[in-house]
Amino acid sequence: MYEKPLKVIYGEYKTLDGTWKTLVKQVGDGSIIKRFDLTPYPENPEDIVCPHYLELKWAIGCPFKCAWCYLQGTLRLKPKGKFPVIKTDRYALGYYETNPYEKVEIHVRRFFRAPSIENEVLNTGELADSLMEEKREKPFSKFIIPLFETQRKHKVLFLSKSDYVKNLLEIERHDQTIISFTLNSYKVAERWERGAPSVDRRIEAARKVFEVGYEVRIRIDPVVPWPFESWEGDYKKLVDEIFSKVYPERITLGSLRGLQSTINQAYDKSWVRFLREPSKWGKRVPFNLRRKGFLTLIEYLENEYSYRNIALCKEPRMMWESLGLDWRHCKCNCVW
Repeated sequence: MYEKPLKVIYGEYKTLDGTWKTLVKQVGDGSIIKRFDLTPYPENPEDIVCPHYLELKWAIGCPFKCAWCYLQGTLRLKPKGKFPVIKTDRYALGYYETNPYEKVEIHVRRFFRAPSIENEVLNTGELADSLMEEKREKPFSKFIIPLFETQRKHKVLFLSKSDYVKNLLEIERHDQTIISFTLNSYKVAERWERGAPSVDRRIEAARKVFEVGYEVRIRIDPVVPWPFESWEGDYKKLVDEIFSKVYPERITLGSLRGLQSTINQAYDKSWVRFLREPSKWGKRVPFNLRRKGFLTLIEYLENEYSYRNIALCKEPRMMWESLGLDWRHCKCNCVW
């Protein structure tokens, strides 16, 4: 049994609306639950807008191996071994069959007991694909969703490119769960996301969980307004396919970027040539081209579907403002 005493550590955070709040910073050593707070309050137009959300770091790695995945750089300093892997002290000792999520459960239950005035969303997909263990004897969903159903204050966020949702459909109570699928245009996915299920299979998976009552969110990330001449039509087709099957609670748009560590470790660097603009969050596609991609999607969503629950992922304040989006009240994928 994991017996180390756990202390909940709090911090003072300036939120995007300008107010200060006392929020949970981490549980214990932060190895399982920790707030992502690497982006300071955006005082300047060039500063990145990103609310300080909580990560639930239950596992490391992803089986899909998309060409631009930042985990290629993130995992470079980890001990060599099998990835992806569940983050538990007992895994390495051969106790996977007993309770692979024992450490996770102890940290989560301690978080539930902590005094908090805020409803929080715990993101399980920052360092791993949230559905990557679903074909195991002990799938992650059948552990974590019932655990979150023991309370009514906080929600768990799944973020995935998987299409395997069989277990999700078998779980009757899931009021505290959000399922978010990352999608892209069909041509982009076929070129740079070859290891992941096809886009139409992911959309069909979203339909299935939506129809049984899960809150469904969509990330279109990275938006790639090149090299295909048909890119505008391709992304409009993607939107049409999404709304033919599911009405997302919110949609978050992201752009291609690459930290130097990711670029160095990438097995396929064909996308790197498009990164021509330095930023505080890695090299990026030039501002005007990113804006054109975002604007195409935003206008199509508004004009064709009257849809406005749209946010950007890790874009500077000036991008939000140039698109007429309110960054101070950001409702992106990772927050309540």
